[in-house]
Amino acid sequence: MPKYLFQVKFVGEGIKGLLKDGGSKRRAVTDKFYKSLGGSLDVYYYAFGDTDVYIIADLPDHAAASAAALTASATGAVTVKTTVLLTPEDIDAATKLKPTYSAPGT
Repeated sequence: MPKYLFQVKFVGEGIKGLLKDGGSKRRAVTDKFYKSLGGSLDVYYYAFGDTDVYIIADLPDHAAASAAALTASATGAVTVKTTVLLTPEDIDAATKLKPTYSAPGT
């Protein structure tokens, strides 16, 4: 199952909700959220800086990952940046492909 990195930033009411509910409750809600999409929560860490939460989740496909990011972002309580994570084996497979390409201006 593909893995995705979600970088979450709490904004407005999201910050107030986190202060009210605490970190463990948010993690439990997030776990249930990914399960509802046919996936699972792998990693959930709070952090200092521009990103408040780093999440790695296993999801069945890009559609499920998009649904997760869109649903969370639509609340207005968070912003989400999504990154598809690749395994070393994915890179091995990519290196075996031989696409035809020419750089601009060549």
